[in-house]
Amino acid sequence: MRGTLLSLTVLFSLILVQALSAKNVVLGAGGRLGATLDPDQAHLGVQLDLGELAERVRLQPNLELGLGSDQTIVALNPEVVYLFSKREKWTPYAGGGLGLNVVHYDKAAQGGSKTDLQVGLNMLGGLETMVSTRTRLFFEGKFGVGDSPELKVTFGFTILR
Repeated sequence: MRGTLLSLTVLFSLILVQALSAKNVVLGAGGRLGATLDPDQAHLGVQLDLGELAERVRLQPNLELGLGSDQTIVALNPEVVYLFSKREKWTPYAGGGLGLNVVHYDKAAQGGSKTDLQVGLNMLGGLETMVSTRTRLFFEGKFGVGDSPELKVTFGFTILR
């Protein structure tokens, strides 16, 4: 499992570096940190701002690593958000997307472990604000349907080009 997690992390890092070098593709990148309920975990990750697909509709995929509750989750979340307003100091948004989750269950007490690939649906909402000309902070709640974690509360930042 550690090899799979390392491979996924390296793959996403390579994609991130390649995307950042393509000047017209990535508008920003940043980090995220939070808590997950069901399973009870702490999570951290990275996200990209790939720009608007339509007016006020932004593509922002993210990769998260969840730790706790005798399991490790690597979640790849290709998500889209709708920005309700761009004129306010705090901009509310809502969106969603797929949750592609590699879940490693630590069953050391039973003499082994198990890894599964699970697919769910994420629904999210949050607030973001510009704290400088190139830095955006956000606070987000995410609800999972199907095989995604039930609830995530996350805060983070995006550094824009």
